[in-house]
Amino acid sequence: MACRWVTQETFDAIVQENISEFEMDPEEALNEAIQQLESQGVDLTNIIKVVQKPCGENETTPSHDILQTLESLRDSVESSSLSSVSELLVKFGDQCKEGMAHRYLAGQKFAYPVVLSAWKLSGGDRESLLNAIYAMSCLTDGQPDLLEPVGQQLLIEALQSHASNVEVTLLAVRLTRHVCLKHEQNRQDLVKAGILGHLTTAIENHGADPDVVRETCSALRILTFDDDIRVPFGHAHDHAKMIVLDHGGLKLLIQAAQAFSDNTVVLSEICGTVSRLCVRNEFCQDVVDLGGLNFMVALLADCIDHQDLVKQVLSALRALAGNDDVKDAIVNTGGTDLIVLSVSRHLSNAQVCDQGCSALAMLALRKPENCKVIMEGGGVLVALQAMKAHPQSSTVQKQACMVIRNLVSRNPSFCQPILEMGAESLIMKARNTHKDCDDEAKAALRDLGCNVDLRELWTGEKGSLAQ
Repeated sequence: MACRWVTQETFDAIVQENISEFEMDPEEALNEAIQQLESQGVDLTNIIKVVQKPCGENETTPSHDILQTLESLRDSVESSSLSSVSELLVKFGDQCKEGMAHRYLAGQKFAYPVVLSAWKLSGGDRESLLNAIYAMSCLTDGQPDLLEPVGQQLLIEALQSHASNVEVTLLAVRLTRHVCLKHEQNRQDLVKAGILGHLTTAIENHGADPDVVRETCSALRILTFDDDIRVPFGHAHDHAKMIVLDHGGLKLLIQAAQAFSDNTVVLSEICGTVSRLCVRNEFCQDVVDLGGLNFMVALLADCIDHQDLVKQVLSALRALAGNDDVKDAIVNTGGTDLIVLSVSRHLSNAQVCDQGCSALAMLALRKPENCKVIMEGGGVLVALQAMKAHPQSSTVQKQACMVIRNLVSRNPSFCQPILEMGAESLIMKARNTHKDCDDEAKAALRDLGCNVDLRELWTGEKGSLAQ
């Protein structure tokens, strides 16, 4: 794995040296530099891999286009030339979208304070404000660390002052999404500043705009993530509760879903967000009471060929099944058969198999009657087919093992039919291939009545742990 880095200047210098010293043509010089550095274990992810013309003796303009634009933007901000600033912000944003390497280089050259100053300069000019938020959104995509308190304040002000403007709202929500992904501190700071109310208001005000609803659902979902490896404990659960209890998030989303019954992209985002909000028993029941369960089951039946939507609906059903009463409601509405059919239809997709098996495992947990329905509906067979189709996916293997374990734990009569389907060899293979699947595999083998080594690693007595 690459663990060394070089600066953009060093990379460009190596390319130019290949051209001037070794008389290579530009394309050959570029490829040689890439091969040379990668062979030394250098990570070139954040390097712009193009050949730049060397600057002349009297030239001070940065070699890369994005840096030229940044320099021009800096000059325009200093001279308070609003029209020029507005045009350059769009150009800069477009160049940031060319790739992470372009954004990274701009960030390293202090683009954030320049764009921030341009944002402040925009004042009451709507077009300049739009362009400033656009540029900031493009720059911070993948670089949430750039955001600081002043930027957070400007973002909140934009959402608050321009709540009725669909274009400003859309770009501000997109910026929210970029600065909150994999950044717990930004999430907490923005939630404290009232971002949740502004996001739910965005759906209320612009519920007919599919782009706003889609972006806002994504932003709300990201605020419930716990994906920042630098933070041991996040506030994901608290944020989900606040969205539901303080801002009526579930009702808002289900109403929005009904308004976009023919837009699978928006529906995917809504279902994915609902699944992140069902963190308490009563929230799962709320979804049922609001008509969300019937809507999602019907959606699964009508749109079963839309792979991404199927994945998100399965995720939502799995979350809802955390409530034992809702488990029964899902089974009674025919959800089990649709889950099995969905996995069969998209057997080549590991994520669908993962979510489908996870949903079946939850429906079977502590529910013997549900287990019978799953058994009769082909749930075990589709779980075993998923294991065969995705032997390298530890999550699929793990969830399939949980399906089997939950089915037989309170229904020992199912053991023999399941073993006759070849379950034991597949579970053993999963256990031997994936270390993180060991507990689930052993539990399934144990409840199937198979021979399994259940070592007691510690007896609670003094002394070292048994090896």
